[in-house]
Amino acid sequence: MLLQRTALLALLLVAFCACGGAGEIKMNPLTPQEERVIVHKGTEAPFTGEYYSFHGKGTYVCKRCDAPLYRSDAKFDSGCGWPSFDDEIPGAVKRSLDADGSRTEITCAKCGAHLGHVFLGEGLTLKNTRHCVNSISLKFVPDPAAPVAAAVPQVPPVPQTAIFAGGCFWGVEYYFQKAKGVISTQVGYIGGHTQNPTYKQVCSGTTGHAEAIRVTYDPSQVSYEDMAKLFFEIHDPTQVNRQGPDVGLQYRSAVFYQNEAEKATAEKLIGILRAKGLNVVTEVTPAGVFWPAEDYHQQYYEKEGQSPYCHVYTRRF
Repeated sequence: MLLQRTALLALLLVAFCACGGAGEIKMNPLTPQEERVIVHKGTEAPFTGEYYSFHGKGTYVCKRCDAPLYRSDAKFDSGCGWPSFDDEIPGAVKRSLDADGSRTEITCAKCGAHLGHVFLGEGLTLKNTRHCVNSISLKFVPDPAAPVAAAVPQVPPVPQTAIFAGGCFWGVEYYFQKAKGVISTQVGYIGGHTQNPTYKQVCSGTTGHAEAIRVTYDPSQVSYEDMAKLFFEIHDPTQVNRQGPDVGLQYRSAVFYQNEAEKATAEKLIGILRAKGLNVVTEVTPAGVFWPAEDYHQQYYEKEGQSPYCHVYTRRF
């Protein structure tokens, strides 16, 4: 009898192990891109996700374990670049403090898959809640009686420009060329009174121009504020009409804004730096005509294989 019981227990144990154990969660295989977001808590680029402009009727489930997370009637257009929901299926989503110490991360309550973040108090819907979710973390299951909805084709974002002056434009361009979201850069002259000035004229100090850079960037990848923050971190905004060993009006620190939003952003960042004790002298002035510099100045350090001698990155934000 004892042997029979032992054999029966052994058979039950084998069956138990073969089934994966009681309560084990079935995990779907993930692509490397899905794993980067779902497992390693990455973020997909805004305005690129499959469900950002998707309006089908049904249920959004977890990509990794198929647990139902959101109903389509909770989805709304927040304009943030990611699918947004103002409510979850009860008990489906777990909230916890993000690693950055300020945001609230949301994960699948069943398997722990990273979904995105939740924001409160924005007033975007009556529920005053926005679940900002990566499309790649979701899978859509349509209602059986609902017609299949197609995603609205995405219009590529229009490139934007920003104009800054912070000493020798060679060094300023060196850092902006390496920045995320930058499409192209061009150095030139701005803020003076002479038409189409030459480098020699600008260096004489008689034209009133500043050596400047015009940055063209992708607003879906980087914001104007990001560009402005980088500007304040790659030069010393406390130096008057100079930058390191380069001295003269053409080396002044200035933000040349093209609209009121850019002006407000520049003034906000200057206020932050002054609150930190920096005596910022950066001018914030309307952008006039930007005159491209001579060809040999464009991408100078890249062509020469050199590094800036008067610009050093210093984190300030």
